[in-house]
Amino acid sequence: MKARPAHLIGTRDDTPAIARWLLAVAGLVCLILVVGGITRLTESGLSITEWKPVTGVIPPLSEAAWQREFEAYKQIPQYVEVNGPAGMTLAQYKFIYFWEWVHRLLARLAGVAFALPLAVFWMRRTIPGGYKPRLLALLALGGLQGAVGWWMVTSGLSADVKVSHIRLATHLGVALITLGALVWTALDVLGVREGRASARSSPLGALAIGTVAVQVLFGALVAGMRAGYVAGAGWFRADAWPLMQGSFFPDGIDWSQGALHALFNDPFLVHFIHRWWAFVVVAVLVVLSRRVRALGRRDVSIAIHTAFGVQILLGISTIWSGMELWLAVLHQFTGALVVAATVWGAHVAGRRDGRAVDA
Repeated sequence: MKARPAHLIGTRDDTPAIARWLLAVAGLVCLILVVGGITRLTESGLSITEWKPVTGVIPPLSEAAWQREFEAYKQIPQYVEVNGPAGMTLAQYKFIYFWEWVHRLLARLAGVAFALPLAVFWMRRTIPGGYKPRLLALLALGGLQGAVGWWMVTSGLSADVKVSHIRLATHLGVALITLGALVWTALDVLGVREGRASARSSPLGALAIGTVAVQVLFGALVAGMRAGYVAGAGWFRADAWPLMQGSFFPDGIDWSQGALHALFNDPFLVHFIHRWWAFVVVAVLVVLSRRVRALGRRDVSIAIHTAFGVQILLGISTIWSGMELWLAVLHQFTGALVVAATVWGAHVAGRRDGRAVDA
């Protein structure tokens, strides 16, 4: 057993518990992302038209309460223009309500799962020196995520039948920033027992995280604009992948408002960038994997390769399937794993002594 650093002798060592807690919250964030993907794909995000942070935990418990919720939903454009003319029933409304309610409930649980242990470790005075501001920043990120989520929902309550794809991308982006920060902080905390300094991102690690961030951004825009449908569908059909409707570069891009507008608002261009930027990500992650393997962390290299390999296969399969829900959800979940694995690799590459932390 390794000797404890002098600055920890005579104090309670909660660092393993703190690291496990942070990783557990990171896992909960991944679960929220899965349910968020289902919510998006089932068009459930606008089913709850009010934000009630406390009382909203309890769903409608009577038929009258369900009718009140349904009547509120009937006032928004999504019902008036889409679901109302389609003849939506109360049972169908309950289905989409369920997924949005679960999504919000999990977000609340994540907040509690972070705040309560933080308070316990704080009162025990076992939070390592210098980490209190970082943990408070993570708590603030969680609060920001809730605010951004409601800001996103409001975009579809009065003027549109769906939420803004820009706001959706912001919502997903904050969630993945939180996930990456949780993983990075947990890995730093694991090094405290050995007196290691916090890792600093190397140029290669920063490049890897940056390329993945661009991919995540365009993936969120694809989801928000339903741009996955523009490629065509059909298993093993080359005109759906690697081509888009039979062409490598898609026809139909609207350049009328300028290239910058098209870059973030045209579904054909956004989809095209998302599918091919993925291979830029792969190239950078292969280099990162070789770096961490050279540092003796074959396990991290395997994690990175597995995450991006499965993600590429799921992305292609999602297109070929015509956006099959379970494949699309798995694609989003694996995207979160790519983020976590990339952060892990960047952390290993950025350690000042070049050595990995024992988990």
